[in-house]
Amino acid sequence: MTTQLQGKRALVTGGAQRIGKAFVQALQRAGVDVVVHYNHSQKEAEALSPLTVQADLHNIESVSQLFESLPPIDFLINNASVFSRKSFPDSSLETVQREFAINLFASIELTRQFAKQTKTGVVINLLDQRITSTDLSCAAYSLSKKSLADFTRFAALEYAPDIRVNAIAPGPILPPVGTHELKGSLPLSTPPTLDHLTDALLYLLSAQSVTGQTLYIDSGQHLEH
Repeated sequence: MTTQLQGKRALVTGGAQRIGKAFVQALQRAGVDVVVHYNHSQKEAEALSPLTVQADLHNIESVSQLFESLPPIDFLINNASVFSRKSFPDSSLETVQREFAINLFASIELTRQFAKQTKTGVVINLLDQRITSTDLSCAAYSLSKKSLADFTRFAALEYAPDIRVNAIAPGPILPPVGTHELKGSLPLSTPPTLDHLTDALLYLLSAQSVTGQTLYIDSGQHLEH
């Protein structure tokens, strides 16, 4: 399945740590040259790949200029995100704006820039199984990811037939930084893992007839909402 990926080049946002790091390493094993985007994690990014780029995705000007210094990219993985466990009454406008800026607006602008520099390619957006529920405990995060899910379908139509746009919605694989979030109930006895997530990534990059789809890698957790 992955032989058709060899020799391609990918950009992974937030690729220096956590799920992004797993994506980078899986792509490299498949023969893909990976540009690792980072904001503060320069040392970790440079340890993963000789190709790195720094940008603050909260700054739309930095996002708009990100592709200017890069070689042609075949795959865009919009992985970077921020998470705050706050209800709307407890969320400042700054918090809401920051989560939408990084989780949604940066992905939209990067997709626009990506489409300008390639005739064919694939975009993968990282969502969350929460998009099927109304999670009041992380309101801005949940709404930004729901909006990114809508954008995935919108962009899949807009950029067809040359560029495919899909998404992955993980379940309880890694808890948010600084938390010890419980996995909750899972319909399947096998919990999702990073390997399951990277398998989904490689599948969507290779599946030539798949666009506008979201793969839930959550052991069925989204079905219980």
